[in-house]
Amino acid sequence: MTSQPSRPIGVTILAALAFIAGLVDVYHALQYLGILPRFLGPIAFFGIDILGAILYIVLAAIWIWVGRMLWQLNPQGWTFMVALAGINIIFAVLAVIGASSFGAQLPAILINAAVLIYAYSSGVKKAFGVP
Repeated sequence: MTSQPSRPIGVTILAALAFIAGLVDVYHALQYLGILPRFLGPIAFFGIDILGAILYIVLAAIWIWVGRMLWQLNPQGWTFMVALAGINIIFAVLAVIGASSFGAQLPAILINAAVLIYAYSSGVKKAFGVP
């Protein structure tokens, strides 16, 4: 019988951040669709809000998948997480350029920045075998 390696607390926190990032993306998608209120400022994506909603739903689905990979200590999860956090920050900046307020995109930027910073901590990198 094979035993799964124990999950360090840092990896657990990172997986939780991945799931939270997915929830923030779902929230933004629902804001683009006009279902949820826009508390932090206007949200628009170059006049094509449905496109912004679709892109955020896709990003949310990928975050959930990455969170699951992290939870299972899959080494590829770390790589996908770093790439996805970078893509999410770029997408949030594009949304600001496309007429969203900075305040409305701030939660996504902060969570993804936290993911990137924490991903490069020595304990997390060691858990995934990243030099």
